[in-house]
Amino acid sequence: MRYLWVALLCFLAGAAGAQQAASNAPIGVLRMLDKTNGRLLDLEMAAGQTSRVGPLTITLSECRYPAGNPAGDAYALLRIAEESRGGAIFEGWMIASSPALNPLDHPRFDVWVLRCRTS
Repeated sequence: MRYLWVALLCFLAGAAGAQQAASNAPIGVLRMLDKTNGRLLDLEMAAGQTSRVGPLTITLSECRYPAGNPAGDAYALLRIAEESRGGAIFEGWMIASSPALNPLDHPRFDVWVLRCRTS
């Protein structure tokens, strides 16, 4: 049992040391899929911007990427609301390389992060 705790502590220490510094980008690029008709829509949004697309209101608070690597894995802080559902249906971080890690759970729409843009 003692070895299990030592292994766990070593794993956690390694994970904490593997964190990367992140830079904020002024623009985030999101993709939205309407599952009923198969239409895709790419949204370029400025940090802090709110856009209304169909029944959804999407707010991009931040778009971040690994420091020194704007083409690296983007992640964005989003709030997605639907008026008919009475408020937010998603609030949190989405990661471009792992959209299923923290997805929007909606019967008609999928929204995910593609990348951050620095200009």
